[in-house]
Amino acid sequence: MQAIIYKTCDLFQKTKPHPASETYGSDSAFKPIRSNFCTKPEFRNATQRIDKSEGKQAQFSSAKIGPFFQSSPQLENQYTGDAVLQSYVHRYIPEEILAPIETDLIRFGERVATEVNELGLQCEREPPQLLQFDAWGNRVDQLITSPAWKRQHDISAEEGLIANAYEGKYGEWSRLYQVIKLFLYSPSSGLYSCPLAMTDGAARVIKQLPSAYSWIKERAYPRLISRDPAQFWTSGQWMTERRGGSDVASGTETVAVPQSDGSYRLHGYKWFSSATDANITLTLARVEGPDKNVIEGTKGLSLFYLEVFDEQKKLNNIQVQKMKNKLGTRQLPTAELLLDGAVAYRISDEGRGVAGISNMLTISRIHNALSSAAAMRRILSMARDYSTRRKAFGDYLKNYPLHVQTLARMEVEVRAATILVLEVARLLGREDTGIASDQESLLLRLLTPLAKLYTAKQAMSVVSEGLECFGGQGYIEDTGLPGLLRDSQVLTIWEGTTNILSLDVLRAITKTQGEVLVALHHSVMSKIKKASQTQELKDHSHRVKEATLKVMNFVQTNPDKAQVAARDLAYSLTRIYIASLLLDHAVECGMTRTDIHTAQRWCEGDLAPVVSNLPHYSTTPEDLHLVFQNYSEQ
Repeated sequence: MQAIIYKTCDLFQKTKPHPASETYGSDSAFKPIRSNFCTKPEFRNATQRIDKSEGKQAQFSSAKIGPFFQSSPQLENQYTGDAVLQSYVHRYIPEEILAPIETDLIRFGERVATEVNELGLQCEREPPQLLQFDAWGNRVDQLITSPAWKRQHDISAEEGLIANAYEGKYGEWSRLYQVIKLFLYSPSSGLYSCPLAMTDGAARVIKQLPSAYSWIKERAYPRLISRDPAQFWTSGQWMTERRGGSDVASGTETVAVPQSDGSYRLHGYKWFSSATDANITLTLARVEGPDKNVIEGTKGLSLFYLEVFDEQKKLNNIQVQKMKNKLGTRQLPTAELLLDGAVAYRISDEGRGVAGISNMLTISRIHNALSSAAAMRRILSMARDYSTRRKAFGDYLKNYPLHVQTLARMEVEVRAATILVLEVARLLGREDTGIASDQESLLLRLLTPLAKLYTAKQAMSVVSEGLECFGGQGYIEDTGLPGLLRDSQVLTIWEGTTNILSLDVLRAITKTQGEVLVALHHSVMSKIKKASQTQELKDHSHRVKEATLKVMNFVQTNPDKAQVAARDLAYSLTRIYIASLLLDHAVECGMTRTDIHTAQRWCEGDLAPVVSNLPHYSTTPEDLHLVFQNYSEQ
């Protein structure tokens, strides 16, 4: 062995450099290699023995890799670094409660940028694992999650990320306070924001249960909103089955068999169950009648409360069939579940399951929207910081007008998404406390699907653009940046795809006989009134007013095109409403230079694509032929 070490050292000393190394000077290719490796303390005795036997001392070293290392982007305080978030808080939160709320937001803004973010990255590195059988062949279906994932659970309780909305400490502002904390938390959460979304929805559903279900309310509700990590429960939302996702009416096959004690046994297969480690879940099933038959369609669905584990901490007649292998959200345990007689309790009137989950869907869609806005803010925050650290062609990125323009365009999108989400949260807070007007409730019904579908699409575009700001490093998994893009993709799918939610907007318009549009129109006109009286924003206010009237006219005169134009209509309503929010915010927050600029740039875009694209809504047969030309199974 000693001889081998010596011979290897000697080989490097004697070998002539490769011709390619001559560029760097004589023998330079091997100078780094001949260093002190063989003379380090741990090798000293060995080299001495080699010297005695061979008369020479060998030296090794690692190759020189140069002095430059690119400084990585740093996360600043995520509250104090967000101008529009701060200004919204200062505008709306009453002065008597502003100090404690903002003090907490500043503290939490620092925590999510440091401790919580490190835990989130650890969740990504340590995805959940499924142990189906123990060493003796027993079926155990043990879900193994990262210690960081468990710590996120505890932090969620400690920070009151659910409790803040339900304790009522700040009245109608409690919900806004909660949503802002979730906005700060989401990109650092390692996807723990997902179980929180479902827990929030379950808490709202269970809180509103009638007295007939008081024992469930008394058992579950305090745990769902607890600040004690040892008591805090999370909830799942098991709706998706193999036949379909959003189409629960025809896609739900799970059967609920009534038991003599008032409970039910559920038999079915849940194909996509996120937050599989939750304590409870709300799920849909069809009640089996005395004749063993079930009612098909929406009218056959009922809502059930199910505890995932029994008193012995064993799964409640549930088998975890497999973990889902997903593009993103890998930190989040998602599984296919076989319900083989799981004990559950009906918490809706029979056949009223879809109505029963409406509150849950409202909450989870708002969570989806805030996660979209938060992902955009996070990538832009990092890209902004990176522009002050990265030099290219002799100067920092922040000094190149084209790069700054790119960041500015992203900033407008982020501010637009943020102010929309905050406004929805404000309206929800008023509804939570029973003080929302009829107009505000109608507006919330319309804005919820609009905010979800539009911000999710924004997130994919902005986060992708944001990755590009880092060049090749944006494509390297070790940086933690690509995960933001992978995790953002699900936001367009969860709680209904863009097209599904566009059709939901049509449904809201139809069911209310257009009242939701009237509510939106009145709100827009009210919000742009002051801006229309300013020199800087009067022309832009006129653009918003004109676009609103055109869209309302389109809805009235083109009912036959409603479905094919549904997506463009949803985009138009969202862009118009965001425009009114930005104009109103600019005026009410002192007409700052940046607020005016943001409102102007947004209003100069296409506010009514449903009108711009009107000529294309009569081409459905041509579209069909275009898509399926040469398709072998027409």
